[in-house]
Amino acid sequence: MAPPLTVPSMTAGADFVLRPWEMSDLPLVREAAEDDYIPLVTTIPTPYSDEAAEAYVRRQWDRAAEGEGYPFTIARTRDRRPVGSIGLWLADADAGRATVGYWMTAPGRGQGVAGAALRTVTTWALHELGIPRAQLLVEPWNTASVRTAESAGYRREGLLRGWQEIGGRRRDMLMYARLNGDRPSDDRPPTAS
Repeated sequence: MAPPLTVPSMTAGADFVLRPWEMSDLPLVREAAEDDYIPLVTTIPTPYSDEAAEAYVRRQWDRAAEGEGYPFTIARTRDRRPVGSIGLWLADADAGRATVGYWMTAPGRGQGVAGAALRTVTTWALHELGIPRAQLLVEPWNTASVRTAESAGYRREGLLRGWQEIGGRRRDMLMYARLNGDRPSDDRPPTAS
């Protein structure tokens, strides 16, 4: 078993913070459960119940406690309202790889929030944690997520045919990666909040 991890709080741009999950994030879980897509690609409970949502938050805590990775809530700084989630998963850390996954509810979409969160987590993973490779998977139709990955300096490496089951069907996924030596011009170290 991997050692427990401490999920830090970090700023993601001027208006958002990445922080550990809290029980006060149940409204975010409800919003995500009501989304047409998020429950298909995550473990967000659907249909929603407070009990299932609380179990989801506890599962995020357990993932860090068991050394599986760093689950973050993405929240606005002005009112602390959570609008999404991003995680850095370490299943392949011994091989020098970490996988990033993220989702945004409707109130956080289209504002560059996911890109700011992805840049922050990626910079932290590559430069602070010293992980050689950060990677993520995107369905080919998901142009918003493709733009997010590319805006954070990720490079498309190829198409993985039939890679993942989503909604009861095998789906193709695009593989994106960013290496420790890759550094976009706007890459700045994250700051603790």
